[in-house]
Amino acid sequence: MTDKRRSFDASFKLQVVKIVKEQGVSIRQVSQDMGLGETAVRSWVKQYEAELAGQPGIGKPLTMEQQRIRQLEEENRRLRQDVEILKKASAFFARELK
Repeated sequence: MTDKRRSFDASFKLQVVKIVKEQGVSIRQVSQDMGLGETAVRSWVKQYEAELAGQPGIGKPLTMEQQRIRQLEEENRRLRQDVEILKKASAFFARELK
């Protein structure tokens, strides 16, 4: 029998983390109550703590701020690539016109 890997969106993960952090419920208890793996919940808590410290953390961002930062970083990367392509095209056409 193959177990299908479950995936959870960032808002669900954030809710679980807030139960642990704000309500003081143990990771083990939250995992049991919600039918989640302890390792997953522990990594979500670690991700959240890293994001609060201003670090990108590992995996998909949980907080809205980090989600926005990742989105802007990706957009910035694409724009830099576009600029590089345009520079190369300009140099190519400048040589052709000579």
